[in-house]
Amino acid sequence: MNRLEGKVAIITGAGAGMGKETSLLFAKEGCKVAVFEINDSDGIETVNEVTRMGGIAKFWHVDVANEENVKRAIDEVKQTFGKLDILINNAGIVGVDKKIHELTNDEWDQVFNVDVKGIFYCTKYSIPYMLENGKGSIVNLSSIYGTLGSHELTPYHAAKGAVYAMTKQDAISYAKNNIRVNSIHPGTIMTPLVKELGSRMEGGLDAYNKLMSEKHPIGHAGEPIDVAYGCLYLASDEAKFVTGASLYIDGGYSAM
Repeated sequence: MNRLEGKVAIITGAGAGMGKETSLLFAKEGCKVAVFEINDSDGIETVNEVTRMGGIAKFWHVDVANEENVKRAIDEVKQTFGKLDILINNAGIVGVDKKIHELTNDEWDQVFNVDVKGIFYCTKYSIPYMLENGKGSIVNLSSIYGTLGSHELTPYHAAKGAVYAMTKQDAISYAKNNIRVNSIHPGTIMTPLVKELGSRMEGGLDAYNKLMSEKHPIGHAGEPIDVAYGCLYLASDEAKFVTGASLYIDGGYSAM
């Protein structure tokens, strides 16, 4: 307990899945949480759950692909909580499952606007407050697909690869300012969205879960809390000597 006592964190995409679990875990560890979410009801419910457990959180409606929206919300977080210590860039979309020659500009841009520009905007407007604070921790959610190839989701692969490279660059750029930047690369995580998509395949969710479990050497898919604990470590002072790192939370998938 209290691994983040006195800290303030922004968590994007905090209304469900990994973002929600990270918000709840951070609040349990003494962190004040700014819940950034485009779905109002989901974001408000995360805040309500934090409040019910005795934590402190506030909701902001944020479209991370909208620069003005991001800047205004981050400025308000500073005004509300007095500082900013942690940014968890979790918001993202998967996009269409097409190969390069099949993609339209709009389909490509849709993924990059959220998964890459969203991280760019949130980082850009958080950094000045971390500089003012004298330190900070940024955790970017990439994916195993950010460093590996597969037979699906071309724009998602490209976007998460950009997140991987951006993390390395920002880690070097701000290391002397004591602002640490790291990436997390999840494998299959059974979020509500993944469960909903899995339920559409032949045989339903059970068949999907079996298929995904067989792809991970550990023998099962991950849960949102698995990623949340990775975020907690990287965000905490326990990771004070960790920057530019890529943490794979993938049940051994990337080791094959």
